Amino acid sequence: MANFWASYAWPTVLTAAEVLAVIVPLLVAIAYLTYAERKVLAAMQLRKGPNVVGPFGLLQPFADGLKLFIKETVIPSGANRVVFILAPVLTFTLSLIAWAVIPFAQGVVIANINVGLLYLFAISSLGVYGIIIAGWASNSRYAFLGALRSAAQMVSYEVAAGFVLVTVLLCAGSLNLSKIVLAQRHIWFAVPLLPMFVVFYISGLAETNRTPFDLPEGESELVAGYFVEYSAMAFALFYLGEYGNILLVSAMSSVLFLGGWLPPFPVAPFTWVPGPLWFAFKVAVLAFGFLWVRATFPRFRYDQLMRLGWKVFLPLSLGWLVLTAGVLLVLGWLPAH
Repeated sequence: MANFWASYAWPTVLTAAEVLAVIVPLLVAIAYLTYAERKVLAAMQLRKGPNVVGPFGLLQPFADGLKLFIKETVIPSGANRVVFILAPVLTFTLSLIAWAVIPFAQGVVIANINVGLLYLFAISSLGVYGIIIAGWASNSRYAFLGALRSAAQMVSYEVAAGFVLVTVLLCAGSLNLSKIVLAQRHIWFAVPLLPMFVVFYISGLAETNRTPFDLPEGESELVAGYFVEYSAMAFALFYLGEYGNILLVSAMSSVLFLGGWLPPFPVAPFTWVPGPLWFAFKVAVLAFGFLWVRATFPRFRYDQLMRLGWKVFLPLSLGWLVLTAGVLLVLGWLPAH
């Protein structure tokens, strides 16, 4: 019995505790990101935003969650019931499991695997399935057209994002995210790879279907797009999944380009701040950029969106990848064989 506890039960308990230590703060952060968005948009539009439920409206996310939880889930009569419910669950789950490889500080990561970058790319690529399933299972033309738009959009921008990840891999020499962060001890990759950082961040806007790339949710022509038939908690899971993906893209950008938990300068007083706080600060700044963009830019036309992905980002990311490989080879930092 003692051997069983030491070999199986205790590691399982520790892993569950680590998962809860990440998931619970993450869910709270997602809830308050919705609150922050409403406050930021209100400030930029010279109005107050949520200010009734709790002091300064701080309990508004919980009120919204309770309202959605107690509402009735309406399933269209022509829909595939099992697949209809599976779609939002899949979307929300994928937005959470990617955090397993995100390092919050030195050694503070659930799974410190050597293919963390590949794992993140695989999980982000699976996100399109939840949207496609939702559009098909709803048995609605509007939902299906929104799902097709989203699939084409996400695939288009994943190609450029993939070349960006390969560029970072060349510079760091590892697929391990912790090693990628440590490779930025002297200079953040956002400095030599600034165009790649911009491409990756904007591709993140497109991957999360955020303004100005929110074509799949076009209210004027698709009546909210692929989740038009969803209500109550099923809609809430899509909503939470979207904001979870915003935080995930911000965390990936921080790890890949902004040094993760590393301070901007390795001198006091910057070194006095704990690593997880630096990481949280960078994620918050990048997430604020998502909100700022929504308040500033109008929605693209669909041909503009596709042209940007295939005729601008793809050649730029591929060209910068070749340039980076050439520079590293000339400098002797990249082996010839």
